[in-house]
Amino acid sequence: MKRIVAFSLLPILLFGCAKEKKPLPDLDPGFIQVLEAHGDWEQFYRAKAMSYQLIHETNLTKETHFINLDTRKTRIDADNFQIGFDGEQAWISPSRESFGGNSVRFYHNLYFYFYAIPYVFTDPGVTVTQVEDRTLNGQSYTTFAATFAPDKGDSPEDQYYLLINPETNRLEYLLYTVTFFDNPNPSLSALKYEDYRDANGVYFPRLLTGYTVEDNQTAKVRYQVSFADVVLVTEPFEDSLFEKPEQGVFAD
Repeated sequence: MKRIVAFSLLPILLFGCAKEKKPLPDLDPGFIQVLEAHGDWEQFYRAKAMSYQLIHETNLTKETHFINLDTRKTRIDADNFQIGFDGEQAWISPSRESFGGNSVRFYHNLYFYFYAIPYVFTDPGVTVTQVEDRTLNGQSYTTFAATFAPDKGDSPEDQYYLLINPETNRLEYLLYTVTFFDNPNPSLSALKYEDYRDANGVYFPRLLTGYTVEDNQTAKVRYQVSFADVVLVTEPFEDSLFEKPEQGVFAD
């Protein structure tokens, strides 16, 4: 039986007892302006855990994601499977065959990371700097590049370029590469951030649409996901939430 954690359906909550504040990171001043355009980003930076609903718009399947933000322990509850990361290993339940993707480890934090940009680029080991403007679909964008320390995550050589809307100063497109699958020359893909929602002072996109990129134009739609019921909390979820169930298996 799945272990279900119940949350209020308010758009976003941030609660907990008062405590000494986590010091803010030393960031590029231009990137700070981008973060500030996304609302009270310090709420995310100092939060300990997060959950949300994800809907795959292509087939209307739903998932609930739970993340401890400091350790990045993760659990995903879907109709046919659970995926988790206990801090060291990724697991799948009830069996590897219940998940049709290429890699459980790759999938466990894929949408969390995309959804939480630009906030997650305040992580230790991530450097964000303004670079030359990029043009996409005929529009010139102020652009920031994110680079990673060699020991940061599973794919530190991934490239990320944040294309900033000139009117709102918020992220409109993310250009990125994927090196997880040992592709020596990965192509850039694009992810469009749309319909930002003001949820108690923190702005998250409601809709993400992934595209292939050809000649500085978005081309084929690769996927589309929407989000709802975002919850931030100032205490981490119990570690037991992220432990592999007895019927689960560890998987790459």
